[in-house]
Amino acid sequence: MTAATTGASAATGDEAALDAREINPRIGTEIRADKVTLLSGDHAATLRDLLEQRGVLVFPQIGFTDDEQVAFTETLGTLATERKGEKLYNVTLDKTVNKQADYLKGSLYWHLDGTMNEVPILASLLSSKALGNEGEGDTEFCNTYAAYDDLSDEDKAAFEELRVVHSTWTTLLYYEPEPSLEMLQQMMSIGERELPLVWRHRSGRKSLVLGCTAGHVVGMDRGKSIELLVRLREWATQPQFVYRHTWSVGDLVIWDNTGTMHRATPYDPASGRLLQRTKLAGEESFA
Repeated sequence: MTAATTGASAATGDEAALDAREINPRIGTEIRADKVTLLSGDHAATLRDLLEQRGVLVFPQIGFTDDEQVAFTETLGTLATERKGEKLYNVTLDKTVNKQADYLKGSLYWHLDGTMNEVPILASLLSSKALGNEGEGDTEFCNTYAAYDDLSDEDKAAFEELRVVHSTWTTLLYYEPEPSLEMLQQMMSIGERELPLVWRHRSGRKSLVLGCTAGHVVGMDRGKSIELLVRLREWATQPQFVYRHTWSVGDLVIWDNTGTMHRATPYDPASGRLLQRTKLAGEESFA
């Protein structure tokens, strides 16, 4: 981890400064601050700017309670609730804790959240409540802004107008290559969406829209389409674009869902690994 400070706001009076340090040159910033400072909301604009520029913010062992995590999320934007209105969601493959744990099997593959939605969530916040087995259950992130920026001019021109069909059932085939017809039809009922390969953001920046929900490029030969999507996934997940977080209890990690992909590394569902998620509501449609 480097010691370069990026965008930290200056302290005035009794106000504590944010100690913001780059983790990798292309992705990730570690934030050191106390709970009072973070929950005040005084640095929300700085944190949002850092999130958009750096993709991932890490708050080591901040140890937020459930209520504090919700409150901190609300300082950064509009909290997005879960399907039944819950503010917090248990991220675990343990079915005794999360009855919908099977749906999370897709989280073991590179993806961004909300490809089935008109407006995907802006960001997710994960806090670590319990660790799994040693060496398992890390979370990886890749910066799809930086991956786009480093493409050749020739590639940028070739990809500018391409569109890709995304679906949840495409992800199903990653972890259940021979699903039952009933399971396949259930996932297909969620539908599919045609999205741009290159997302033109309101800020003027551009990012790649990829991941395990990406099925095929519209109007392209099937084989060539798969080759292109795999090539770009490999490109976007090169080491220079990736940050891998090894969890400690109490860590909080925020990532910009509009400019990163993420995945969990495999872990034993019975290991006890438990993360808790809150989400920021989306503010920008795919374009």
